[in-house]
Amino acid sequence: MSLIANGLVALVAALHIYFLVLEMFLWTKPKGLATFGNTIEKAQATAVLAANQGLYNGFLAAGLIWGLLHPNPAFGFQIKVFFLLCVIVAGLYGGYSVSKRIIIVQALPAAVALILLWLARAAT
Repeated sequence: MSLIANGLVALVAALHIYFLVLEMFLWTKPKGLATFGNTIEKAQATAVLAANQGLYNGFLAAGLIWGLLHPNPAFGFQIKVFFLLCVIVAGLYGGYSVSKRIIIVQALPAAVALILLWLARAAT
């Protein structure tokens, strides 16, 4: 169970690295325009804001990776829980303020990972 939970945490981290790339480097490119449904004009006008948002997604990924790699399993668990909660809150707010799809893409995987982390911890 712990291996599956940590695999999901790694998946959530990978998703946030992907979000970083989309928002920081591909925002005004065809992939970014298609992903977010923006026009080139809107993307150019919001590129700095998107890059800032991408950077925050990178911080979330870094925190999750830190939790996965921390040598003290108990502290690593706490780090993962904190950053998964941050991802869930960000995903819920994004779902409320931007698109309901963000809840599925961002908050749901983090919530499943959090539940599995707790279940794995309870099983030990």
